[in-house]
Amino acid sequence: MLTLLLYVLIVGLVAAMLFLVASAVFGRSEELGPLPEGTTATVLPADGVTGADVRALRFQQVVRGYKAGEVDWALGRLAERIDELELELAQARQWQAQVTAGQERA
Repeated sequence: MLTLLLYVLIVGLVAAMLFLVASAVFGRSEELGPLPEGTTATVLPADGVTGADVRALRFQQVVRGYKAGEVDWALGRLAERIDELELELAQARQWQAQVTAGQERA
């Protein structure tokens, strides 16, 4: 019985050491350092959100947080789509202004 307890204890210590070494070597793949307690870097303007605003978003990570790579990928896709839509809207407004100006001349 003592041998079994000793084996379990040794396996637990080896597992803990491997975990600590892997954590030190590989880290959490974070691009940003941790934020001070009680603060957040998540800020968006009330109006006129642009692709650059979405790209600049940062979320505070917690123990049961998110995979930063997946969130960064999603934010990148959203930022690209916002930029595309803003360009389409600007083109549509320009076209509308040209049509309106052409109707006023006629």
